[in-house]
Amino acid sequence: MAPAPEVGARVKARWLVGLGLLCIFLSGIGARAATYYITVAGLGGEPDYEQRFQGLAGDLDKLLKDSGGDLRVYTLSGKDATRTHINEVFATVAHEAKVEDDLVVILIGHGSFDGAEYKFNLPGPDLSGSELASLCDKVVAKRQLIVNTTSASGGSAAALKKSGRAIITATKSGTEKNATVFARYWIEAMRDPAADVDKNEAISGLEAFQYAERKTADFYDSQKRLATEHPQFEDTGKGEPVRAPSTENNEGLLLSTLTLVRIGQAQRAAADPAKRDLLAKKETLEQKIDKLKYEKAAMPEDAYKNQLTAALVELARVQQELDK
Repeated sequence: MAPAPEVGARVKARWLVGLGLLCIFLSGIGARAATYYITVAGLGGEPDYEQRFQGLAGDLDKLLKDSGGDLRVYTLSGKDATRTHINEVFATVAHEAKVEDDLVVILIGHGSFDGAEYKFNLPGPDLSGSELASLCDKVVAKRQLIVNTTSASGGSAAALKKSGRAIITATKSGTEKNATVFARYWIEAMRDPAADVDKNEAISGLEAFQYAERKTADFYDSQKRLATEHPQFEDTGKGEPVRAPSTENNEGLLLSTLTLVRIGQAQRAAADPAKRDLLAKKETLEQKIDKLKYEKAAMPEDAYKNQLTAALVELARVQQELDK
């Protein structure tokens, strides 16, 4: 039985919207030149926390610089992690970054929330969530990720939310104020091949989140402690934070297409000028396939199958070239 005209019109409208979203996301992928990383380890307050926060920032800095590809890495910790220095780093990135680049900001340390405003604790004046959002707004990179691993980080989500920006917080609200362990597992995800669920030798933002979220829950279970942090994310710019992806409202779509680091052969290809373009094409196709899966419900079945088949065939061809 043929669908009623109004039903067919709605399906077509949803497909056109989905196609439009797909085009917007894909427009920034193929030409993407670099990923800018800004990591800040804030005030510890106690020697143990100071050592922990600086150690995590140092581990991440080394991991990123050794990972290959075009990564621009800025790391501030200890006495250097002041609001003045943060402003200076963001000014440099805002001057250098292009629209097609990616921006990843990672906060490690303590945070606070007074019921209205989140603040990241720093030596000297703290940095509020709205101030961080303003700094990110000045960077023209269309695809951005903010990973706030601090206590009370859930209180920063509302201020940071924006279209084209993914937000990850270690806590579900500003009232979860205990020190967090999420940062440890976020960094672990970026170097553990087990985090690469789809085995494409690239750790995506979504894969890293799911790995770290699972490890965080396991930590509290193993310690027989009540969990005092519940990681969440929001990457549509308009919804409430969630803990799992959903094709119904596109939660997880942006995160799934943000490559954080590469491992194995992909890492070697990223460092090889002769294979770099092929690797970029491979990742573009993989991201296109991910987006098609999200948009499947809004597309005519034939259109979905045709586009998916074409992308898979081309992906196989590109992989053959990379394997030579």
